[in-house]
Amino acid sequence: MQRTLQSAQVIGTLERLHARISERFPDAGLRGVAGDLVKVAHESAANARRIGRPYYLIRLLVVAVLAASVLAQVWAAGLIRWDELPIRADAVTLTQGLESAVNLLILMIAALWFLVTLEERVKRRQVLEDMHVLRSFAHVVDMHQLTKDPTLILSKGNRTSHSPVREMTRFQLTRYLDYCAEMLSLIGKLAALYGEHTRDREALVAIGDVENLATDMGRKIWQKITILSQLEDEAAAKT
Repeated sequence: MQRTLQSAQVIGTLERLHARISERFPDAGLRGVAGDLVKVAHESAANARRIGRPYYLIRLLVVAVLAASVLAQVWAAGLIRWDELPIRADAVTLTQGLESAVNLLILMIAALWFLVTLEERVKRRQVLEDMHVLRSFAHVVDMHQLTKDPTLILSKGNRTSHSPVREMTRFQLTRYLDYCAEMLSLIGKLAALYGEHTRDREALVAIGDVENLATDMGRKIWQKITILSQLEDEAAAKT
């Protein structure tokens, strides 16, 4: 049983959605957004797979630095004349030397921790940057459906000079809103691809934020579709 989200399936669904939008609304700006999102989907799939694999160059660097640190400590310890230390050193000198050694040890541990967590932080930065791109796409899709008000399709109110152009039929508006909802859902799925390859807490929080944003925006669109369906039923009942 398949238990993981497959990037090829998500990309394929996005490509079919782009084709559907191109056929139904060839001159709409939503078509361009869908085309750009397909390109981002390919990049996101590649980045998601990349963060799931070890960064061997960074790991090699960490191992090299760790080895150099150990060798440096051994070399420094070899310079000390341990047999003469109890004879020549008084309490003050021993205290100062111990303090310096402790400070050096703390700095070395901090540096080692920085190197050990370097790979995780590089991957986290990549995830956060990609989540920013997907979040922006979600807002762009939301802007495209913002003025698509289903209540004005059946109403005959007078337009003002600044009223947006509304030339869609009820069927076209339903399809347009449905395409927007599908695109938002797929944006959430692109974000979820990263969750398959990382367990970093901050990265997972950012991924969850994008998924929740896409879900909330999609829910608003489905409310519009529901309203449009109800208005159509009411209009059919009156005729």
